[in-house]
Amino acid sequence: MSSATKPTMIIPSYEDVLVAHERIQPYIHKTPVLTSTRLNEMTGAELFFKCENLQKAAAFKVRGACNAVFGLTDEAAKIGVATHSSGNHALSLSYAAGRRGIPVTVVMPHTAPQAKKDAVIGYGGKIVECEPSTSSREAVFADVVAQSGADFVHPYNDPRVIAGQATCAKELLEQVNNLDAVIAPIGGGGMISGTCLTLSHVAPDVKIYAAEPLNADDAARSFRAGHIIADDAPNTVADGLKVPLKDLTWHFVSKYVTDIFTCSEEEIVAAMKLVWKTMKIIIEPSSAVAVACILNNPEVFKGKRVGVIITGGNVDLDKLPWMNK
Repeated sequence: MSSATKPTMIIPSYEDVLVAHERIQPYIHKTPVLTSTRLNEMTGAELFFKCENLQKAAAFKVRGACNAVFGLTDEAAKIGVATHSSGNHALSLSYAAGRRGIPVTVVMPHTAPQAKKDAVIGYGGKIVECEPSTSSREAVFADVVAQSGADFVHPYNDPRVIAGQATCAKELLEQVNNLDAVIAPIGGGGMISGTCLTLSHVAPDVKIYAAEPLNADDAARSFRAGHIIADDAPNTVADGLKVPLKDLTWHFVSKYVTDIFTCSEEEIVAAMKLVWKTMKIIIEPSSAVAVACILNNPEVFKGKRVGVIITGGNVDLDKLPWMNK
């Protein structure tokens, strides 16, 4: 969907979230919530980690992808689906399409982690490569859709996807009582938008924070400016957070997010390594951004019960960010 055409924006409702959760349950895990005494001591907060790194395809994006794919009519499904993505949405849409037995094509930057490319192929997806910029991926993708007529499942600026991602926060609230805040990484804003959608209806007093790499801080700058500021090709180890906000995700971010914090590349890598060592779970750099931002802002989170959404665990084990340093 091109933002240039300014179509009427469809904002998903909480009823859409309930329908989505019912629809996708056969295809996803209800991921666990883990805690860490060590990280609680370091932050002065009670942290509750919603582990979407243990989700199907090791990413929260399976939720939105499954909702979109299994919500298609049989006629539309036969033509297939397509998207552009740096990785987790690509492999998640491939997973969902594979479960329904329909074609899927994904446009990925040639710099995307090999582990994510391998996962797309493993799930039956077809990859078309592009340059590592938003403008390139959108231009290449336009050609793909023109040729195939496939249903475009946007990585985040899609009401079906946001309703699916909102089921993560829904589960978190069912698993943990009396949260004071929830924090999640922000790139294009799909997870944060879903979190806003759920919390604004079910727990409106819970504060919502977003975490972003300083090297790709367009959401933070947009938040301060009051309008979308889009970077075309930011460079960060958090490869899942390189894309800009769009109109639908901006609606949720501008209306419901309390604040957006940033962290450096060194802080992201240190937080990722800390979670690996302390909690013995594999998280990817994009997930570590939330942990780094909590460590950077102890005054905000101290004494609070905080839900931390760990968004994914897809990493290239041969190219870990702390290697050769």
